[in-house]
Amino acid sequence: IGAATLTYGNFIQAIIDFLIIAFVLFMIIKSANKFKRKNPDMDTEEVEAPTAEEYLREIRDLLASQNTIDKL
Repeated sequence: IGAATLTYGNFIQAIIDFLIIAFVLFMIIKSANKFKRKNPDMDTEEVEAPTAEEYLREIRDLLASQNTIDKL
């Protein structure tokens, strides 16, 4: 058959490289999830929306200030 060689070393090296990369990615994702659980305030920041009355008050105040400026 010729000079057939068994190169099982490359296969074992590929398996070891895969396991190392998989472990590193696992640790990165695990630490990111732990950080996310510790700081839930970063994701869910609630902001109160102004009501219609507040918008109308702001518009009234702006119009009143423009009228006083125009009269000067």
